[in-house]
Amino acid sequence: MMNEACLLSAVFVPVAGAFLTPLAAMLSARLRNYLSLIFVSVSLFCSIAMIPAILAGKAITISLQLPIGFNFILNADGLAVFMAIVSSFIGAIIVLYSFGYISHYPNQNEYYFMVVLFLGSMTGLVYSANLILLYIFWELTALTSWRLIGFFRQKQHVLRADKAFLVTVFGALAMLLGFIFIYQKTGSFDLAVIKSALGTLPLPDIAVALILIGILSKSATLPFHTWLPDAGVAPSPVTALLHAAVLVKIGVYVYARLFIATFAIGDIWHTIVPAIAAASALVSAGAALIETDMKRIIAYSTVSQIAFIFLGFSVGSSIGIAGALLFILMHGLAKGGLFLCAGIVEQNAKTKDITKMGGLMSTMPVTAISFLACSFSIMGLPPFGGFFSKYLVFSGTLASSHNYIAMTFFVGAVLTILYLLRIFNMVFLGESRLGSVREGSRIMVVSVAALATLSLLAGIYIKYPSDFVQMTVKQMLGM
Repeated sequence: MMNEACLLSAVFVPVAGAFLTPLAAMLSARLRNYLSLIFVSVSLFCSIAMIPAILAGKAITISLQLPIGFNFILNADGLAVFMAIVSSFIGAIIVLYSFGYISHYPNQNEYYFMVVLFLGSMTGLVYSANLILLYIFWELTALTSWRLIGFFRQKQHVLRADKAFLVTVFGALAMLLGFIFIYQKTGSFDLAVIKSALGTLPLPDIAVALILIGILSKSATLPFHTWLPDAGVAPSPVTALLHAAVLVKIGVYVYARLFIATFAIGDIWHTIVPAIAAASALVSAGAALIETDMKRIIAYSTVSQIAFIFLGFSVGSSIGIAGALLFILMHGLAKGGLFLCAGIVEQNAKTKDITKMGGLMSTMPVTAISFLACSFSIMGLPPFGGFFSKYLVFSGTLASSHNYIAMTFFVGAVLTILYLLRIFNMVFLGESRLGSVREGSRIMVVSVAALATLSLLAGIYIKYPSDFVQMTVKQMLGM
């Protein structure tokens, strides 16, 4: 019963708690802020509390039978717990950072309401074991991210929020149609029933294609990638949530949940998806190399790095899958740090144009060092965590004989080094073009320093996340 209570709490404490944050604000803004952090932290600790049961191989499932297959089913396994912990942990740091970043902006009640509901919806999605329930939480993340992207309410910002909403909702409708195809074939939306009904038979290609449209649109992968750089108009904590902790990771999670852990897909998709990912990695890395807006550069970097995760999941190798899961963690830590550093720079320098910056290392040393450390992890340099995840993805790709795809991604990895060093050089080194620019607030600086430190420690102590990931891969593949 304790594990079931943790599973329910992990989902519904932040989902229900989000509706309490505006009420708490009537008493105190500080109370609202602390409650937001508490709600997200409860989700984190409840997910962590389920780890012993997961390691012991125990099933944690909550099921409520509803009409015509719309059953309420939550299930915690290694993949779901891993994703929930990564998302809620990074989400908690971003909420903490928000205390300093958002403090002087209007619409703070809506901000905290949407952020907490956003994170609760992500947790609900990863624990969903019914396709309709998964779809409901999927759309909740679209609704909340729409409001968060357009937070500043300027016309251009609202238009870009609308663009993100329309692209991802279009993809979601295609995915829902794919779910209906599955229902017609199996008579159920329950993932366990679907897995049993299909056995080793591959899912029909039309269903795979429709679901893949939804996955690619949510994960901002070519050709649906353009909404993500445009979403950089949002507050930096929001862009960190979109790019690092939650939104774009939903797509890769659902790919792993459906196309690896639940049912088989045709061999052709193990060629098509890596090819799409390779094109996405190169196009976005090239765009990052010529862009001058700091947040757009980091956004294009996200599109490129998400392609590495798709590569690991799609090549059909257990090594690649393990690398992709580790990539989710390492990229989340480091990319979250990069966006939060960009937020400090933007807020104090009053610009996002890297050609107008320079010399900020002398006035914001902690932010500069944190940015560099997170960049090293994204680049895949040892001993940072990003090295191990990228190495495993490449190893899995070569083990699956996708040699030309691996070479393409190697070019993408080189471009990653170039555009991140370009940002650091133009923003933090050389002579200052901005005059006096100070460091961010203490709570913001502590947040970015924590993510930078964790990016390093995750590599030094790689054995611990690696052991859990290896166990998760065995669960997913039924080994």
